[in-house]
Amino acid sequence: MGYLEAIVLGIIQGVTEFLPVSSSGHLELAKALFGGHLIPQESLTFTVVLHFATALSTMVVLKKEIFQIVKGLLKFSWNEELQFSLKIIVSMIPAVFIGLFFEEELETFFSGQILLVGFMLIITSLLLLFADKAKNSNKGVSFFNAIVVGISQGLAILPGISRSGATISSSVLLGIDRTTAARFSFLMVVPLIFGKIGKDVFSGAINFHNSQIGLLTAGFFASFFAGLFACKWMIALVKKSKLSYFSIYCFVVGVAAIVITLMNK
Repeated sequence: MGYLEAIVLGIIQGVTEFLPVSSSGHLELAKALFGGHLIPQESLTFTVVLHFATALSTMVVLKKEIFQIVKGLLKFSWNEELQFSLKIIVSMIPAVFIGLFFEEELETFFSGQILLVGFMLIITSLLLLFADKAKNSNKGVSFFNAIVVGISQGLAILPGISRSGATISSSVLLGIDRTTAARFSFLMVVPLIFGKIGKDVFSGAINFHNSQIGLLTAGFFASFFAGLFACKWMIALVKKSKLSYFSIYCFVVGVAAIVITLMNK
């Protein structure tokens, strides 16, 4: 992998982490187009670095919300900020469960499974289509809703199922305010990313070599700045009910991935 490929993959991750088109699915497609030269460990390390960059971009865009949450937690009372934080923790339970008990099985999905990516993108397309047609509502996030949205986030571990698409769509279908749905979706993944990074680093699954530093840095900054743009853009798009465009895109890319894979067999 060269610097151009690292930057392109970084931009893809930064944009698709927030847009409902599946960042993991697009990374797998991009790696396949580049020839799939990354060995599994290098691929995991690079993917984790890119996710770390988008987590930081989320924190920058939503810094006011994060500050309010921290401020509320420091009051040590049953306030809205504490309840919101607990809802984020509750939403993480399904993904943590799946990650802990099915890690080895999940890793097999990130090894050029383009046919799977294609079918999952079509499922993402249908979710976005249903959500786009849902009526607007001003409801907030309840603890029950947090569990349901968390389950959708857990299922989105599969490459091709958009995490933001699944969580925002399920939130909107539950009647949650669209802007709240987008912000909750982006905030709920930050602890998971940092937790996953910490687990991989301490377990030795990720090893940084001096020869990789330049490529990882290039990918990191490309992903970070692309993420800043995409996060702000996506919040505005969800508010304006513009998910149908992404539904069409996911369907077209999904079908194309399936057709190309079957033709090459």
